Amino acid sequence: MNVRKLSVNKACIFLAVLLLAAMVTVSMALYALTQDITAVWYVLLFGIFVLFCSICFMVLVRRKLAMFSDAFCSLMDDMLSGNMQPKQTVEEESLFYKIEYRLNRLYEIMQENKNSIAKERTDLQELISDISHQVKTPIANLKMINSTLLENEVPVQKQKEFLTAQASQLDKLDFLMQAMIKTSRLETGVISLEKKGQPLYDTLAAALGGILLNAEKKQINVQVDCPESLIVSHDRKWTGEALFNILDNAVKYTPGGGQIRVSVESWEMYVKIDIADTGIGISEQHQGAIFKRFYREEIVHDVDGIGIGLYLAREIVTLQGGYIRVTSEVGKGSTFSVFLFREQSKYAEE
Repeated sequence: MNVRKLSVNKACIFLAVLLLAAMVTVSMALYALTQDITAVWYVLLFGIFVLFCSICFMVLVRRKLAMFSDAFCSLMDDMLSGNMQPKQTVEEESLFYKIEYRLNRLYEIMQENKNSIAKERTDLQELISDISHQVKTPIANLKMINSTLLENEVPVQKQKEFLTAQASQLDKLDFLMQAMIKTSRLETGVISLEKKGQPLYDTLAAALGGILLNAEKKQINVQVDCPESLIVSHDRKWTGEALFNILDNAVKYTPGGGQIRVSVESWEMYVKIDIADTGIGISEQHQGAIFKRFYREEIVHDVDGIGIGLYLAREIVTLQGGYIRVTSEVGKGSTFSVFLFREQSKYAEE
């Protein structure tokens, strides 16, 4: 007999027949040995009682199995459709409870994976949309310049102007691609930040070196207050990139003759780097959006930029266990406070 192919109904019938055969056999054997019909009747009655109890037990088990099968199928349908979370309806300390508990854990894992995949898909769609929006204008400008130079006779002086404009658009596309590569590497973990104790002054000096020329052109006064002996655990290259992006924005949006002040303060758990400017300021309703990728306010669209610098700065600082806070007032300026976790931060011995 193939036990695997034996159904519950057949198993119950087989067990009932087996018990009945055993009861008849025992009764016949007892009568043959004792010739006492009364004892045989007692045995038969006891056998009938056992058979009845067995039948009731098998019916109960079959009903339980049917209920569990229905509940299991319903639960699996709900899990597969994702319409609802399965509910625990059976009592504890039972086989059914153990199975359902594990199914609930499986459902939670499936939902987490589903939500993660949905978020990744949404992020990818937003990224594609952002990139498409950013490259559309430079490519259109390049096509227009190329078409003008090919189809018209343009004076030499005008050709130089067109070529200069073309170079500017190419630089913008190159900057966009480089920024996207950096963002992608940071977000996917291709680039891992290497934190180690080193002077914050050197990192800040490297970041300031990238904006001083533009600051001088606009006659912006840049003041720096940073202890040369302050040692902070950080990644010099990427922290410098984050600080440069904030400083570059400060130069862009500060009118000529303005002021930028950089100050460093050591706290108990963090080192705070304040970058304050006397620029155009940021309205309160927009302060939460400035760290979004490719976000730019309408009033600054005439200023060169693609709106990814602050996004990169926040990602870099966050990956090092820090955060960025901004306070601003329209028409008076902004202060970006960069908080770097003070792990092993100290002042170097003179």
